[in-house]
Amino acid sequence: MGSRQGTRRDRLPLRRSLLGRLLFVSALVALCSVAATAWLAVQTTSGAIKQQQGRLLADDTKILDSLTGYAATHTSWHGVAGTLRDLARRTDRRIALTAEDGAPIADSAPSAGELPRRASALVDPLAGTGDTPIDPRAVGPFRLPAAERPPLKALAERRAKCLNDRGVDAAVALTPSGRAVVRTIGDPADSRTRDCLPEPLNAPTPTEAKALKTLDHLLADCLGTGPGTSVHVNPDFTWRVPRLPRAAGADLEARVPACLTKARQQQLRAYVAPPARLILASPRSEGTAAQGFTLSPGNTARIAGVAALVLALTVGASVLAATRLVRPLRALTGAVQRMRDGDDDARAAVRIRGDDEIGRLAAAFDEMSEQRARLAEQRRAMVGDVAHELRTPLSNIRGWLEAAQDGVAAPDDEFIASLHEEAVLLQHVIDDLQDLAAADAGELRVHPEPVGTAELLGQVAAAHRARAEAAGVTVTTDVPPDHRLTADPVRLRQAVGNLVSNAVRHTPPGGSVRVTCRPGPAGDTVIEVADSGTGIPADDLPHVFDRFWRAEKSRSRRTGGSGLGLPIVRKLAEAHGGTVDVRSTVGRGSVFTLRLPQEPLGEDGETVGSGARGGRP
Repeated sequence: MGSRQGTRRDRLPLRRSLLGRLLFVSALVALCSVAATAWLAVQTTSGAIKQQQGRLLADDTKILDSLTGYAATHTSWHGVAGTLRDLARRTDRRIALTAEDGAPIADSAPSAGELPRRASALVDPLAGTGDTPIDPRAVGPFRLPAAERPPLKALAERRAKCLNDRGVDAAVALTPSGRAVVRTIGDPADSRTRDCLPEPLNAPTPTEAKALKTLDHLLADCLGTGPGTSVHVNPDFTWRVPRLPRAAGADLEARVPACLTKARQQQLRAYVAPPARLILASPRSEGTAAQGFTLSPGNTARIAGVAALVLALTVGASVLAATRLVRPLRALTGAVQRMRDGDDDARAAVRIRGDDEIGRLAAAFDEMSEQRARLAEQRRAMVGDVAHELRTPLSNIRGWLEAAQDGVAAPDDEFIASLHEEAVLLQHVIDDLQDLAAADAGELRVHPEPVGTAELLGQVAAAHRARAEAAGVTVTTDVPPDHRLTADPVRLRQAVGNLVSNAVRHTPPGGSVRVTCRPGPAGDTVIEVADSGTGIPADDLPHVFDRFWRAEKSRSRRTGGSGLGLPIVRKLAEAHGGTVDVRSTVGRGSVFTLRLPQEPLGEDGETVGSGARGGRP
């Protein structure tokens, strides 16, 4: 995890990386290509596209207006199919209506496949936009019967004639409800035309009076007005507000437009078709002809010229990028071949400007070469250390055997005991090396099970107490009696035993070694082995867990072991998912702290050792 995060932090900014440069070149080529294509497209098709868009917009407006008019004059959509087919034939569009919940109402081409899910508009004559939210064709109860129309028309014609005689351009028009009105150009309200405005023309007919009465009640309900404060609506849906105090009158006037619209919608809803979703699509019938454009010779020549220019630019950019990329890669290949042939000092002689991926690759190769040389030196040193550790017991065994063979030493019990001691020491070194090799290969396994901490640490202290007493050192434990954890008891005894053995070895007579256990702050278990020995210098602390390292540079066994005990402790701690560290003061002693999780990591009751968990080799 840490290595991946480090890699992300070391990434180059895109603008400085090789990828960024390649992307820039590709983007430049693509930009030229797109620009040339766009220019040609604009030159050859802009006029046709504008004309096509204008026609489609006009057709869509015509379709929506026609269907809104149908909805305004019909109480349902029954019978609209013929209107849809006629509009589709005139506009070359597929037209469909669905309810607001998606249920189909009518379709001009039901066999043309599935409809688009997105509606083009909502057809509702009572839900328009702007200052006239209600379609004027939705008249409902305001539609005049035939008997009431002629008198209004006669009054309108007399008024129009009077206005025309007085120099005002006027004409009679019929509203969707059948009411005759006079349309004028300019304002006819002057002294010349004042007697041409007969009031009966604006008075409501019996049909309008009945509808207006209902509308007044709906408006009053919305406004919440009482007797004496009701608003009266005229046939042309203007209104009169009663005389009220200035503040109350202003508030009432501000609320009238919205309430009047709401009241009219309530009154007209039963007279118009329910809202419907309008869906417009291109027809998919086999007889529909495909439209296209034919390129002129001039346009063809321009396209060919632009294509040749883009091709030349692409080839030139590719050659330049490939040359800069291949040159350092060839140098790296040569360095790898020299390293393969045994040249440990092989380096990548790459000199490029900037800090890009190839430069970092060359630097990483040089670091790898240096690391390889260091590892080779460490391997040689390790072979020497192993030879040194095995030479002493083998030399002792050989010396005793040669002495017995020459008759210098008698093979008595003391002789046998000495040989056995050297053989045990030799076996101990070999076992330690096997444990470390298994950890490095990821094969050091632990088998966790519930363990009583007090019993396990007591066994470790008892195993080392005889040797400690012979050296004049006291070994004590301080462990909660009911504390338990999940761990491999054999491996845990080995780890703690190595720490206790190391502490006894470096504690002078009269000193003490104390083994304690306590719960950690994160729910883990903390085991400490503290001694009152000589301590470890601060410069040596970073090396105490290195293999074959001993504070005594002469590598004598009188004060030190093989130098493998503490590295094994570290590997066993990592195998349990824990850690081990040390703090020490010269002349006062050292404290080795082993931290183990309450539940070791692993699958199926086994936890892979540090080799598989990314531990340090």
